[in-house]
Amino acid sequence: MSALTHRSVETNGIRMRIAEQGSGPLVLLCHGFPEGWYSWRHQISALAAAGYHVVAPDMRGYGDTDAPEAIDQYTLLHLVGDVVGLLDALGEETAVIVGHDWGASVAWHAARLRPDRFRAVAALSVPFRPRGPERPTSLMRRSEGATFYKLYFQAPGVAEAELDADPRASVRDILLRLSGDVPVTPDLDGGFAMVPDDGGLAGRMAEHAGTELPPWLSEADLDHYASSFAKAGFRGGLNWYRNEDRNWELLRAFAEVKVQVPALYVAGERDLVLGFPGDRDNVANLEASAPLLHDAVLLPGCGHWTQQERPDDVSALLLKFLSAL
Repeated sequence: MSALTHRSVETNGIRMRIAEQGSGPLVLLCHGFPEGWYSWRHQISALAAAGYHVVAPDMRGYGDTDAPEAIDQYTLLHLVGDVVGLLDALGEETAVIVGHDWGASVAWHAARLRPDRFRAVAALSVPFRPRGPERPTSLMRRSEGATFYKLYFQAPGVAEAELDADPRASVRDILLRLSGDVPVTPDLDGGFAMVPDDGGLAGRMAEHAGTELPPWLSEADLDHYASSFAKAGFRGGLNWYRNEDRNWELLRAFAEVKVQVPALYVAGERDLVLGFPGDRDNVANLEASAPLLHDAVLLPGCGHWTQQERPDDVSALLLKFLSAL
């Protein structure tokens, strides 16, 4: 098997840095926030060893990939355009696309809008979300003294100033806070996804400052993420959140379009996302949006960081799915 290598390619007007390994049918792995290609470190080698050409990019705004200045350059149409252009740059007609968190949203929409290029989709954590009747930010919760984190992220410069101040501490806190190892029920009414007006994100970080790292996360892993975000900052990743209403507008023309390729969904039983309004229903009704759904799997005790917390389980499920295509 070939070694893991890195290079940059031109796609959709940006330079995208990719990690790749193996040869065979292409499998594209798309990360979420706040991660990078490194979140797929376990799956890259496992899938490559099984005979696949595995490519994991730093997505737009992350790591060594370009980060356009304008907020409106981070819509889902831009992000889907990036992965279509990546296939072109690799000289590949089709791929299986796999995504986690925001990367799952990219994967769902890439498969939905371009089934000619993405022959199957696997999504981790985030289920397919049908377009709702109202702008997403209008539904985001405020309470006395706290704001839903996605709404808190909307104001440019606020969240990145807090996160950029200490990238290592920021990533450490977010990874621990959403891990299945931390005994918190993923319930919005419990305030788990709320940011206090007094203290903001920085005020929350002290909560897990002394918490021991779980077995799936090492100091070396944190060093990698810290180095990546010290270089790129958090602004690019936060800009994805700042396009939620714009995505709602742009995708209106495709509201009734289903995901018409084979699909797999995997999430942690303790994932914060499953506490978001409507998402348990979205999981239960996935076949309505993705008629060729192979399976929907909940991993016991697992939190949000699916492929990192349960690397062997996720690799096995992906290989089973790939072999059935």
